[in-house]
Amino acid sequence: MISVVIPLYNKEAQVGKTLKSILNQTFQDYEIVIVNDGSTDNSVDVVRNYSDPRIRLINQPNGGVSSARNRGIQEARGEYIALMDADDEWLPNYLKTQIELTLQFPTCKVFAVNYKFRDHNGRESYTQINKLPFPGDRGILTNYFEVAACSNPPICSISIMASKDAFLSIGGFPLGIKSGEDLLTWARLAARYNIAYCSKPVAIFNVEGYDIAERPKRIPAENDIVGQELMKLAKEFNPPFIKQYLSLWHKMRSSIYMRLNMRSRSISEAVKGLKFNPFNYKLYAFIIINCLPQKFKPF
Repeated sequence: MISVVIPLYNKEAQVGKTLKSILNQTFQDYEIVIVNDGSTDNSVDVVRNYSDPRIRLINQPNGGVSSARNRGIQEARGEYIALMDADDEWLPNYLKTQIELTLQFPTCKVFAVNYKFRDHNGRESYTQINKLPFPGDRGILTNYFEVAACSNPPICSISIMASKDAFLSIGGFPLGIKSGEDLLTWARLAARYNIAYCSKPVAIFNVEGYDIAERPKRIPAENDIVGQELMKLAKEFNPPFIKQYLSLWHKMRSSIYMRLNMRSRSISEAVKGLKFNPFNYKLYAFIIINCLPQKFKPF
């Protein structure tokens, strides 16, 4: 059986559509574990309108998405944990595809599929996933960090399934991190386990209200716990291409600082990224842009 774990916080307008996409799966041997993380809207009432006995609702005080996911993993009864967010959707063959991966690649404990984006107008777009190490649409992602460093994220929180013991072996999702906790979790899994992967998009990531060009709403954490933990993975496991991935992480932080006009921090992050990968040419551009007078900056 698969346990679908959903953290829920103030998604009354979206969670119903999410649940419908799960209940419409062609593979039906699952339970749905919804962890209400202190919602203050009518999200819980929407969930309670569904009488399916496979749905379990667990309430807890607000502790953040990692806390909610960890609670769901602990409470799960299935051998496999499929993660889902309360405002996204699966195509009907999503769970069937994941189960097929478990049968085709029985030595793997982590399974992931591709996904596509949908904006508020209903327009769909596809991810760009580069350097997959296998022919066809299924195989083992032996070079996760290389793919992740030069693509859209090959794994996201609605496209991954793993055995419960795999999640428990890494301690679940890290607490106390407000940004990047999911990327760190995938990295911890990828450093320890082979990942069976399907490049066909069978999940839908709804990006309503998100605009990459807008001013970031959150300053990166001054204490870069994610970067520190990625360094620990590099030292302990030394997985291929993790230095390129570390360079990507610092590039993302540099980009946010740059858009917030925090120039010295942006330059510092760019320099850190170049130490891991001096061929990450965008970081040189970031440094140049940060040195330009404000009237010449392109944003």
